[in-house]
Amino acid sequence: MNKYFLTLAALMLSTNLAMAADGAMMKDGLMMKDGKMMMMKGGKTMMMDKDMTMSNGNKVMVDGTVMMKDGKKMKMENGSSMDMGGMMMSDDKMMKK
Repeated sequence: MNKYFLTLAALMLSTNLAMAADGAMMKDGLMMKDGKMMMMKGGKTMMMDKDMTMSNGNKVMVDGTVMMKDGKKMKMENGSSMDMGGMMMSDDKMMKK
């Protein structure tokens, strides 16, 4: 009985991890990776090839510079990410959504 329970628990855990990984790949947004801006869209990751204006009015340039709607300027660092709404987020939030 214990063997059956452990096998079932391991199967459930691996299924949940696979679903979480699949969901992570589906999140749309931008990320600075190794000094290059990357865009995740529809489960695919590609290099950002043109400046983008996010839905909140922030403009993101291909070099990682972000011009906020209010005129403030910042530079995205390696590992930083932004959702398509223009909100900065940590890596773990990008992966969970």
